[in-house]
This record gives sequence, C-alpha cells and structure tokens, in this order.
Amino acid sequence: MTEQRPPRRYGFESFDCAPALRLEAHERVSRLQIDGLQDRLARLETAIERLERRLWLTVYGVVAVILAEAFQSFLVQLP
Repeated sequence: MTEQRPPRRYGFESFDCAPALRLEAHERVSRLQIDGLQDRLARLETAIERLERRLWLTVYGVVAVILAEAFQSFLVQLP
C-alpha cells in the first residue's frame, strides 16, 4: 500500500513540533550518556585486567620466594 500523506499546502513549510524536538534532544543526550558509560566501562575493564596481571605476578613471586627458601634450607642441611 502507498503511504497516505497530507497534501502539501502551498506557501507553508513543514515544521517540527516542540515535543518532537524535545524527544530528539532527549534521545541524543541519552545516547551520549550511554556512550560515556560504555567508554568508562571499557577503561575499568582494562584497569581490572592490569590489576589481575599484577596480582598473579605477585602470587608467583611469593611462591618463588618460598620455594627458593625451601631449596636453600635443603642445600644447607646437605653434608
């Protein structure tokens, strides 16, 4: 079916009504807020990944020190 449009009146331009403009402005502001939140979430995720890597590096370091001390104590007790 063809879309029914009101006939164009000579001499008058089509105009946007205030509620439609407010809705469009609200949609743009919402989109900007969502984009900002997604950007912030991405930065937080990268920070958490870096922190996780540092945590595992610390855990491996502590385990290595404990194993080195155990190995050293075995070497001291050997004749």
